Amino acid sequence: MIIKVLKNEAEYKQALHEAELLMDSKPGSTEENQLEVLSVLIEKYEDEHYPIEMPDPISAIKFRMEQQGLKQKDLVPFIGSQPKVSAVLNGKRELSKEMIRKLHDGLGIPLEVLMNRPGSENTEPDFSFADYPFFNEMVKKGFFPGQNSVREAKKNAQSLLNELFSVLGDTDVQLVYTRKSSQLQPTDVEALKAWQACVLQRVKGVSLPTFSREIVQSSLINELVVQSKKINPDKIKQTLNNAGIHFVILPHLEHTYLDGAAFINNTGNPVIGMTLRHDRLDNFWFTLFHELGHIYLHLSQDSTLSFFDDTESVEVRSADAYEREANEFSQNAMIPYKKWQDFISSSRPFTESKVKAFARKLGITPAIPAGRLRYESQNYSGLNKLVGAHCVRDAFEDYEV
Repeated sequence: MIIKVLKNEAEYKQALHEAELLMDSKPGSTEENQLEVLSVLIEKYEDEHYPIEMPDPISAIKFRMEQQGLKQKDLVPFIGSQPKVSAVLNGKRELSKEMIRKLHDGLGIPLEVLMNRPGSENTEPDFSFADYPFFNEMVKKGFFPGQNSVREAKKNAQSLLNELFSVLGDTDVQLVYTRKSSQLQPTDVEALKAWQACVLQRVKGVSLPTFSREIVQSSLINELVVQSKKINPDKIKQTLNNAGIHFVILPHLEHTYLDGAAFINNTGNPVIGMTLRHDRLDNFWFTLFHELGHIYLHLSQDSTLSFFDDTESVEVRSADAYEREANEFSQNAMIPYKKWQDFISSSRPFTESKVKAFARKLGITPAIPAGRLRYESQNYSGLNKLVGAHCVRDAFEDYEV
């Protein structure tokens, strides 16, 4: 028998026949060696002429669901909301990098299978307002400039959502949000991402100086602290912009419980976003410096992080090291530690006049020490007149990014 490279179908069939005859050959015999060589030649011919197509991602996911007895709701941790799961399984939405990573890690589906996109390499994601239960709220809160009618916005939902989320690109950011306790209402992560995308859209194309971490301690903190005496949105924005930091005010979406956020945009500049969810001066200034703390302490070390903060909850504010560090930064930036300790040890009971005198001495709004006293004592019935309630949103009424 002459063994040679298989060049056509006839030689391939002849090789299959000869291999079948050699199947019962004795171990170590010449016939067994011939069988091994034939097997290699047959496999090579089949790889070239009868390639096995890699399964498409959806078929692979459905196969794994059948294997493990999973229902669509079981895919929510890997894909997102129930509407997203449905859209993916029906072929109306492509898998994002984050989904692919989670499906691979959680269900063990090979990456090369999940990343296989036959005939759809250049297609855009197929967004639908049905995938976003909060779409109407986004329209009403101005997430889509020029879209004032929910009905009209729904007609253009795919293009609007494509444009909104295009700013996130393929970056797989790590969301850091702290409402994870079973005692708290769950955070809508998809709504957080939509809010973040809108904030990034607001600063898209806006050129700022390169951010330097050193400027925070050298001048930025002092410049912002003195502005607390009279809130001036444009001046706050200009101060932050001069330091290379974007500043955006955008209303929160329901179930995000969001006061402020900090992350890095695609030009490497930090972004502070705030919602004014709590219309009080003490919350505004604490949140602003809290996000500045994340920039100074954390984002300068890892730019892939994105922080989303509920700064009112005691449980949230002490949830992890990131939050505790940002809390301490915020408190000490507004009132130096030693001065605060001296005040609380010598000024009991804390009356309005004492708080005002202390604030006047430091050159800050009395809302800052009043809010800190209320928080640390967990007594929110006192010093109500000093925390600056119902005045922050009015100050930002005409604010533009």
